Amino acid sequence: MICLAVLLIALAASAALYLLCLRPNNGRQGRMKPFEETYIAHRGLFNNNDIPENSMAAFAKAVEAGYGIELDVQLTTDDRLVVFHDETLARMCSDPGTLSELSYAELCRLSLLDTEEKVPLFRDVLELVNGSVPLIVEIKPEGRCIQTARFADELLRRYRGVYCVESFRPSVLLWYKRNSPDVIRGQLSTDYGKDPDGRPWWQRWLLTNLLLNFLTRPDFIAYNHKYKNQFSYTLCRTLYKAVNVAWTIRDQEQLEAARDAFQVFIFDSFLPDQTGGPSR
Repeated sequence: MICLAVLLIALAASAALYLLCLRPNNGRQGRMKPFEETYIAHRGLFNNNDIPENSMAAFAKAVEAGYGIELDVQLTTDDRLVVFHDETLARMCSDPGTLSELSYAELCRLSLLDTEEKVPLFRDVLELVNGSVPLIVEIKPEGRCIQTARFADELLRRYRGVYCVESFRPSVLLWYKRNSPDVIRGQLSTDYGKDPDGRPWWQRWLLTNLLLNFLTRPDFIAYNHKYKNQFSYTLCRTLYKAVNVAWTIRDQEQLEAARDAFQVFIFDSFLPDQTGGPSR
């Protein structure tokens, strides 16, 4: 009987610890309302033909259409903050180089998808948007991600518009929690068991199950919509009522299927049906 009691106590303590680890910051949901009121154009409104992703043209088109914008920021070797998604330049610029290993001058020699568009400076994108639509700024994990967060924070503190930050890297969210706690921050994640990357298994397990939320206290969770039924994620959003961001929706059918779990929708490759709006 004593052994059984000890076992039950251990199980109860483990369950309580698990639930504690999952807990986000759910006290600032109201500040996410602007993102819930519009669809969010993934890397701008692009077609990757004459309008490349994460380009000034794509951002201008999203602003014109009234969509919010999700974009990615990285840092060059000379500390210029630029907007670009991939670690390497191969897909978008037909160059084998790694962005974080190039200076801004070297980057300016390249074009996006054989168009006249260049990799834009983040400050130029902020000037273009000028507060007209909400921004979700992803701090990329490539290169010096903490320095990227620091430089992004310096620029965004002078920006007069609605924005939030997100990252796959919990250390970035921890930096914001400690250094810029007023900024709304979100944890990006997916089911790494089904979408493995190069991380060690234990990191993939922690991130899949959102078990570092107790440290970083994200204001929202941005999860791969394909895995909305993942157990820990489902528990996090239903128990703690966290704001949930769906990435990346690529057709109307996916959008409708995601409505039961998410409040914010990042999309590309189609134009969402505006009937009733995002929160209908």
